[in-house]
Amino acid sequence: MKVTARNATEKDLPAIVEIYNQAIALGSVTADISPVTVESRKLWLQEHRADHYPVFVVVNLNAVVGWCSLSAYRPGRMALRHTAEISYYVDRDARGTGVGSFLISHAIERCPILGIKTLFAIILDINTESAQILEKFGFSKWGHLPNVANFNGRECGHLYYGLRVTP
Repeated sequence: MKVTARNATEKDLPAIVEIYNQAIALGSVTADISPVTVESRKLWLQEHRADHYPVFVVVNLNAVVGWCSLSAYRPGRMALRHTAEISYYVDRDARGTGVGSFLISHAIERCPILGIKTLFAIILDINTESAQILEKFGFSKWGHLPNVANFNGRECGHLYYGLRVTP
């Protein structure tokens, strides 16, 4: 699979939403429990400015096969302006092909240009695949909030993984 990364545009929203809704359906990858719509994600995409907190898409044969966002941590609190949350999702047909690693690598590589010095990810503690890929890129566990997510009676926690991109 030959993939490339670029900044997302509004034209990518249907694919971004489809991939995210696949993750919601898995029930162990994101804390959302209801599907999202393209309309509900338009403002979200607009808030992710390409010059500081972008959304990247990975494309293979002109199709979006994954996406990654860098989001502001506690927006408006200027002392935290160099910190971002990373989120990443891969289309079900592209899982296990290296797309997730490509996304994370691309995001980390872009951080110095974007002025981001610290990245963190919040994952469900039952999402062991995500923990493994983060650790592969040097993220370490910074915190655990036990039993904060409830999926119709099944509880799990949130893990915080962090990486200092710039010393």
